[in-house]
Amino acid sequence: MMLKFVQNKAVLFAPQKTAISAFIKVFLSASIILALVSVIRAQQKAVIIMGELSVYAWTLEKAEDRIVASGEVELYYKQIKLFADRVEVDTKTKDALATGHVSLELPEEVVNCEKMSFNLDTHQGKLDQVLGRIQPSVLYEAASIERKADNLYSLEKANFTSCTQPTPRWKFSFSKADLKKGDYIEMRNAVFSIKKIPIFYWPYMRYPLDRQRATGFLMPQIGYSQIKGFSYSQGFYWAMARNMDATFSLDYYSAKGVGAGTEFRYIFNGGTGGDLHLYYFMFKSQPGQIKPENAYIIRWNHNQPLPGGFSLVANLDYQSSFQFLREFDNNLMRALVFNRSSQVYLSKSWSSYSFSIRAAQFETSFPLYSGSVVYKYLPQINFDSFKIKLFSPLYFSFSSSFNNWQYGWDSQYKTNSQLRNQEFNFSPALSLPFNAIPWLTLNFSLEGFLRYYGQSKKPGVGIVDEPVLTKNYAFNVDLIGPVLFRIWELGGNGGGGDPSTTRLKHIIEPSVTYRYESPIINAQKIFSPYGSYRYHQVTYGLTNHLLLKKEDRPKEILTWGIFQTFFISPQDSPMRELLIDGKIPQFSELENYIRFFPGAGFSLDLSASFNTYFKSLSSIRLGAIFGSPADDLFLNINWYKSMNPYYKNPWYDRHQISLFGGAKIPAVSLELTGEMDFNVTEKKMLYSALSAVYHYQCLDLKADVRIFYFREKPDMQFKISFGLGNIGKTTDFLGGARLD
Repeated sequence: MMLKFVQNKAVLFAPQKTAISAFIKVFLSASIILALVSVIRAQQKAVIIMGELSVYAWTLEKAEDRIVASGEVELYYKQIKLFADRVEVDTKTKDALATGHVSLELPEEVVNCEKMSFNLDTHQGKLDQVLGRIQPSVLYEAASIERKADNLYSLEKANFTSCTQPTPRWKFSFSKADLKKGDYIEMRNAVFSIKKIPIFYWPYMRYPLDRQRATGFLMPQIGYSQIKGFSYSQGFYWAMARNMDATFSLDYYSAKGVGAGTEFRYIFNGGTGGDLHLYYFMFKSQPGQIKPENAYIIRWNHNQPLPGGFSLVANLDYQSSFQFLREFDNNLMRALVFNRSSQVYLSKSWSSYSFSIRAAQFETSFPLYSGSVVYKYLPQINFDSFKIKLFSPLYFSFSSSFNNWQYGWDSQYKTNSQLRNQEFNFSPALSLPFNAIPWLTLNFSLEGFLRYYGQSKKPGVGIVDEPVLTKNYAFNVDLIGPVLFRIWELGGNGGGGDPSTTRLKHIIEPSVTYRYESPIINAQKIFSPYGSYRYHQVTYGLTNHLLLKKEDRPKEILTWGIFQTFFISPQDSPMRELLIDGKIPQFSELENYIRFFPGAGFSLDLSASFNTYFKSLSSIRLGAIFGSPADDLFLNINWYKSMNPYYKNPWYDRHQISLFGGAKIPAVSLELTGEMDFNVTEKKMLYSALSAVYHYQCLDLKADVRIFYFREKPDMQFKISFGLGNIGKTTDFLGGARLD
């Protein structure tokens, strides 16, 4: 029987019929019996006691510095207990030679062997035909072991496992290994087996014995895809330092090619930290097909405090090919939303002010149009103030910014014909809050807008390099109230002021917001990617709150709000883009939302928009959460439907439902997780997945099936992986789905 291990756990090998299973069965009973019997028999045996060294045996001989004992020998020295048929010990050097049914007990370690030469002080020596256990769960078997300094063992022809079952669920068998007690085991020619079935072979494998982070190979992931063929993923984890680590991965797809990636994480004193993800894929040539260009992915997030109270944030999310992302990325949202972004952000806040400067680029691809829209800020600078009290109750604040922006399709950038402009904005504001009445909140504010544009739009000519200055002001009134409420006593030990009484409180909050923006001087000369609007409007609404109070702990269980905007000047507002029989509507849609939290582990969010002109819902969204992934049962439901009544084009309509849930079945040690996304409009699935994890005591087996209907050709993908002891599973760099 052989056991071989890979990453960092103890090792076992049984060249004879003696095996780990026999050791586990016999060890507990034998240890107890030896301990009891030795106490009784020790009183009848011959004994030699020399300081901390005590030797008991049926036959004892002593000559100068040498003791020879035979017959159920018991040796005690400091924290060492040694039992054998025969023992020779040098009382000066503390070298011992034990033969025949040798049992050595050390702190947190028990060893059985046939022969042992061992130094009682250094714990160094050589052991033959060894079966041992290192606490808490390192079991090993070896033809021979050499114990060296610094708790380092060299093993020959050995087996290793961390399973403590009579028949271990898994084991490693290997020809040679170095075991660092409490740290790692490095194996050569390692074979991993489940029960007696060999599964993998590694020329070299390192297994961590410490439950903390440790360098070594992760358990591989094997799969099959209808499009990509057989797949094999192997990860290697590098614990570089306490504040840094890296994971390297290699992905092989028999029908497509090979990919390699790395994830580097770091954190330093003072809050500096981040993570870097790199991936490169090399396509293989296909007979009769044009070989796709190799693809790569770069994702980087970095945060760093700087001197003077500044902080730096950098983000990069770049993919060389949207088509590669769609066909290979197993994260549904990343595969369907084609975005690239990069930005560097420097900011500081102090006293009543904040400053920031940003250089950024955002790109969104539209496969339907075979192009991308690119927006650049080179740079964007903001300098703002918080509210500063001038005198009670009047407050002053301001915001200012400089934007050097570019906007256009990627094809326009190639011909240098994208839109571009430089803007400087300054907006001072005065606010006058009023909250002297408990059931009424009122706020008045007056804002000014001064904008300078480096380029302008000239009627009949187009965009010209002529600057333009625009200005206007805005007046706002925000009113919440009168706030009404009612309290119901739902029962309890007492009543009235008794804190144990359960109470339900209903709060009604009406609100009205009036905003007037004066006409913009030189408005006809402004050009912007998103248009220029003026808002003269009234927004009104009603919010209901239900609070449940038990034992002085109030909790909001329901919130319902409904709002609508009336545009006094619709021709200047965004409503001018939405015509009904050639007329501009003055009312926005009715916006509703409901948030329901009846108890722990359950919540419901519902929002809907109702178009009063077309007498129909334009959008409805439902999100329901029952439990969490940590619970035995959980389910998330998301349903979204939108119908644009102004544009009779199915391209604007969406109707989609997604489900994500799982269950734990402790009786059979099984965890199930499933996910589904369905396009109701087109009546077809987008994505479905099912994952099962079986906890087989010290072994976790995972299998998942995913079907990607949205890809150019529907693709069903099957993968299996397992985790054992202190070795984690290799994860998919192109994954990130909720099943991972």
